[in-house]
Amino acid sequence: MTRFATVDVGTNTVLLLVAEKQAVGDRVLFQPLLERAEITRLGRGVDRTGHLDPAAIRDTVDALARFVGAARALGALDIACVATSAARDATNGSEFFAAAESAAGLRPEVISGDEEARLVWESAFRDFGGSGGLTVLDVGGGSTEVCVGHGPTPAARRSLQVGAVRLTERVAPPDPPGPEYLEALRRAAAVELGRVVDILPNDRRGEGRLVGVAGTVTTLAAVEKALPLYDAGVVHGAELKLSELEQLFLRLGALTVAERQRLPGMEPKRADVIVGGCAIVVEAMRLFGFDRLTVSDRGVRWGLLHDRFGNG
Repeated sequence: MTRFATVDVGTNTVLLLVAEKQAVGDRVLFQPLLERAEITRLGRGVDRTGHLDPAAIRDTVDALARFVGAARALGALDIACVATSAARDATNGSEFFAAAESAAGLRPEVISGDEEARLVWESAFRDFGGSGGLTVLDVGGGSTEVCVGHGPTPAARRSLQVGAVRLTERVAPPDPPGPEYLEALRRAAAVELGRVVDILPNDRRGEGRLVGVAGTVTTLAAVEKALPLYDAGVVHGAELKLSELEQLFLRLGALTVAERQRLPGMEPKRADVIVGGCAIVVEAMRLFGFDRLTVSDRGVRWGLLHDRFGNG
């Protein structure tokens, strides 16, 4: 049995997966050995300035170096590392890549929004795909990906330049937001999401299963369940109703960042952008015609694992 690792460097979070590859008959399975996530907010301010912040670069490179060291200590034969929205949009991305290569010994590969969507679909379809059709919503820090289809390859996919961090920075709500800014977040989210409704024909909206991926959705699930400690086994596959998320959006929006940080299930570093992220999820469900979604604790890192190391 051999071991591999993947790293997803996102706008908000760096995620690591180390897994052992196993052959079961004619199938290839991966058993996770280590998963880590650290919020470094590489994309702070990128939407406004077009540049990666030097402190954000340092924080992200430090996390990346630790993650690569942990993967190598576990005997990972190869490490695939990709960078998404913030790195592909910033004009000074080369500074981050050079620092990462110097500190961690590998250079992250920038992937397009379209490729990001494809990898997320691969992960979600393996866990939740079926004959009834699938819609996948990946709410990241800097971008949101939407995919639809019935088979291993999505029939259509789209990447939008809006995520929990970008939306929060654009609307710049006070602390706490209050009703006026909550409505502003929802309106701004709806405008961006309106750019993908064409890939969901009216007669197919709400068809099959909606799967929500990434930290915004998993955090909302953890808060809704008031988990004292994050438990992937509880979150992955959990169901959230639109009515529950509507109420949670109002509840979170009535609290200050400091108050949100103290909620059971909340990642403290995500507390300032979770309301914006929730607005995207709520508006997506409304526009796409779903009254509930299934939560996935897996995403790009799992899709990347199967894509790069699943054959042979």
